[in-house]
Amino acid sequence: MSQIVKISALLLSSALLMIAGGMHGLIMPVRGSEEGFSLLALGLIGTGWSVGFISGSILVPHLVRQVGHIRAYAVMASVACVTILLNLLFIHDWAWILLRVFSGFCFAGAAMVVESWLNEVSDNESRGTTFSIYVSVTLFASTAGQLIISVTGVAGYIPFVLAAIAYIGAVLPTAVTRTPQPAPLQAVSLDLKLLFVTSPVGAIAAFCVGMANGAFGTMAPVYGIERGFATSTIAYLMAMSVLAGAFAQVPLGRLSDRIDRRKVLIGVSLTAVVAGILTMAFNPGENALLYILFAAYGMAAYSLYAIAVAHANDFADEGTFAKIASGMLVMMGGGQMLGPIVASYAMQALSPVALFIVPVVFHAVLAATAFIRMRMRQATPAEDRAPFQPIPSEQLVTGETVVLDPRSEENGITPPDTGPEPEQG
Repeated sequence: MSQIVKISALLLSSALLMIAGGMHGLIMPVRGSEEGFSLLALGLIGTGWSVGFISGSILVPHLVRQVGHIRAYAVMASVACVTILLNLLFIHDWAWILLRVFSGFCFAGAAMVVESWLNEVSDNESRGTTFSIYVSVTLFASTAGQLIISVTGVAGYIPFVLAAIAYIGAVLPTAVTRTPQPAPLQAVSLDLKLLFVTSPVGAIAAFCVGMANGAFGTMAPVYGIERGFATSTIAYLMAMSVLAGAFAQVPLGRLSDRIDRRKVLIGVSLTAVVAGILTMAFNPGENALLYILFAAYGMAAYSLYAIAVAHANDFADEGTFAKIASGMLVMMGGGQMLGPIVASYAMQALSPVALFIVPVVFHAVLAATAFIRMRMRQATPAEDRAPFQPIPSEQLVTGETVVLDPRSEENGITPPDTGPEPEQG
């Protein structure tokens, strides 16, 4: 409880940010579809988010070194607030694609600042607790944002304004917190060669997860609109898939601590494949089967990345965890940029349910890769593996998330000392 009180202001900022992000992320595809945007444009809106998020993960650390954490966070949250209000003023597909790049950039920057602060106030004993609390807050707050849309819908101006209020409200706790200024932010590493040499399965898994979940996260709401589902149904389906993945992470991760993680990756990937195939085969309406299939898909798809990171870490040399995990972020980001575009073409050429072709194909590729590598390389003995650690939704993972991860501390990773922070005015 003392640790929770210590970081309460930062957690409140993070919760407000994630609520706004959850609302914003659902408003875009659903309202865009209702406005008559093409499937390609809706896919590009998802791609724009990923482009902005990866760019923010790389560039924001340099901004923070110039102006400090409080100013940088205020800028990120304020611009995100302006962005969603501009979405309301300029309802046009290309305007929304461009604005989504800015919102992804700002979201990455704001999340990195909060995570950097959390890292600063956590010692070796409390890091695991802090990280677990943060993961829970981000997942449940993002889901709460989606559920708010189930009440407000996406018509009119109210959902945009409420999300804007949450964005700007996220500034207040960090502006008045007495928590010491953290060390400089960590930029995402681009050492992809090290990642492929260390863990080919980890690299391919990151890209496949990005393709599959980038397509699903952006285009599944569009699939719902094309099928004529109510906005509340779409919100419940997306929230259920995320929560199922969140709850499944820990038991599946603990299982991977005891057996070859690649076996778990194969089993979980094939579960996502089966869920996708059944959805395409039955293409259910707004009934119990639809909810079961979305929950089964989310349980599998949204737990894969954390297991893949743990697997890659099993083969990493001491002190390379941050480089390996950051390299996986870059691979996943590339998949998240391409996935929505590929899915939009499939939906346009075939039918809305063809969205699931992308998750089915790439989860199958992941399962096949893990199976082949099991024949080529022995698993790390269970006693030598780093314990599994749940992570936030992969769309929310930044370089600072990697540093906050307790496994970074075990690998001797600490933020670099690049000089004093600028004074806060």
